[in-house]
Amino acid sequence: MKNKKPTKTFVFQKKNYIFMILGLIVIAIGFILMSGGASDDPNVFNPEIYNFRRIRLAPTLVLIGFGIQVYAILTSPSKK
Repeated sequence: MKNKKPTKTFVFQKKNYIFMILGLIVIAIGFILMSGGASDDPNVFNPEIYNFRRIRLAPTLVLIGFGIQVYAILTSPSKK
């Protein structure tokens, strides 16, 4: 009997890592879009913090990014 070394395999394949990077990029874009809108003077209210970009678009992008991350983790390796 020959002693064979066990082959080391990665948990994720290239496709999974590409989706993970894509998800991180989408999450980062969402957080960048969410930032800003602060007022220089604390006594003056800036209604810009309640615009569409910060209330609807940015959180949606963050959730989509997390969905992409879940897909990247749960995608099974392809059979060759």
